[in-house]
Amino acid sequence: MRTVVFDIETANWFTEVGGSDPADLTIALVGVHDSETGYSSYLEPELPKLWKILENTDVLVGWNSSHFDVPLLNKYYPGDLTKIKSLDLMMEIHGSLGRRLRLDVVADGTLGAKKIGSGGQSTKWWRDGEVEKVREYCLKDVELTKKIFDYAVANKKVKYKELGKVREVALNTQHWLAQAAKPMTFTMGF
Repeated sequence: MRTVVFDIETANWFTEVGGSDPADLTIALVGVHDSETGYSSYLEPELPKLWKILENTDVLVGWNSSHFDVPLLNKYYPGDLTKIKSLDLMMEIHGSLGRRLRLDVVADGTLGAKKIGSGGQSTKWWRDGEVEKVREYCLKDVELTKKIFDYAVANKKVKYKELGKVREVALNTQHWLAQAAKPMTFTMGF
């Protein structure tokens, strides 16, 4: 199955748009890992290059993507991303554990790896014109999310660090890579 793991960095903050709706924000950059082509990233003006990749995936994978990334990217997408099968790893963990965990906590417990910054820092880098730092940060989050996804599929669990201890969360992954009919999004003309 073709999987696309993705993450978004923004050009602004919620405090500037006067609300908490992700669709009110502006995309700076989208990072992806396509299981067929590898890692790539797209600045806001380059987003149309991403549509064919998204429409040819079997599943979109993200972290907090149902609440944040999909609604924000859907603002730009000429179709409806909610019609494409997606998997929000944070929500899968929430469904099993009963609470949300940060990507950094799960990456540390599962992979022994850490994020290289924060969303707020990324927006500051963007504003300072440090596009390559934003790209590196975003693609590192994509890499961590992909590795957590791969680990979960192989082991049916993830780990997280809390109060100095490593704990496990069992996950039902059997439906994650189940083939589903591809939706017609009516955007690419084929």
